[in-house]
Amino acid sequence: MTQADRMTRLEEMLTHQAATIDDLSEIVRTQAERIERLERRVNQLRERAAQAESDGGILFSDQKPPHY
Repeated sequence: MTQADRMTRLEEMLTHQAATIDDLSEIVRTQAERIERLERRVNQLRERAAQAESDGGILFSDQKPPHY
């Protein structure tokens, strides 16, 4: 393998790795956004459940599951 062939191979590997890193970065960004949305939704549901319990409604923890 000549020096030029070796350099070409290394440049190809570097290009491939850079593309992989970019792809993974996009996946991580997308997942972080999804996690943030889910955390906001969970907090909304917790607040709604706490409000319903404080308004004298049925405590969610006291309700029987639907299969009973």
